[in-house]
Amino acid sequence: MKIDHLVINVDRNYQVEGEQVTAIRQLGLPYEPKKGKGTKGFKASNIWIGKEYFEMISILKKDGGGWKSDWVSAFNRGERGLICLMLDVADIDKLSTELQTKGVSISKPESLKIKFLFNLFSKTLPWRNSYLDFFQGVPLQIGFQQMKNQKTRDYMEKYMLPNAAENNIGGIKKITISGKFSNTDFEMLKIVFEDVLVRENRLHIKLQNSQEVIFEKAREYKVMVSLKSNDNNLVEENCWIENTKLCYE
Repeated sequence: MKIDHLVINVDRNYQVEGEQVTAIRQLGLPYEPKKGKGTKGFKASNIWIGKEYFEMISILKKDGGGWKSDWVSAFNRGERGLICLMLDVADIDKLSTELQTKGVSISKPESLKIKFLFNLFSKTLPWRNSYLDFFQGVPLQIGFQQMKNQKTRDYMEKYMLPNAAENNIGGIKKITISGKFSNTDFEMLKIVFEDVLVRENRLHIKLQNSQEVIFEKAREYKVMVSLKSNDNNLVEENCWIENTKLCYE
């Protein structure tokens, strides 16, 4: 299991040339806000960082134009920032069955279909997703994704451009998520993940490729994403995308 991408609800000013886009580029991340999938109801803009990425979503019409309905509802309520942490898994059916057996609520693995042209046509994306319920105290959920096959993955990686790897930024090293997590939230996380270090008000979760996700109890919901970089000139740089801070360790 490893980090795949972060889905972030953003206002439109993160998707047009301006102060926010400039700040992202100053961090060494090549970003072309006009690129990305979408319909008349939503717009996605991606920041590619090695094999991981940020998927920034703004809703253009109230119905979301085929985007995930509960994320659309959250956007329409004014919720901005990280809405879903997506993790790549090798066998999503096995994971789903095991978690259900352990009493964890998880959605059935399904392919994502995007409808367009007045719902006359749809496109099925080449992966399947499952989702845990939203946390009790934080407007965030964890999703799991399995690519159709390695050939599809290799094909898609060719189009992850422009990529921050060109600037010696290798990917995401650590994600720290702070918020009003309940005891029930933490107990659920300890069931879902195998390698968990429990500390006072914190859970440290080890993933593949030396990646780490930390959940900590705090009054404010915010996220810090630590990136890998071989460029010492970038060490002091950071920027915010809504409630999510990007920085280097």
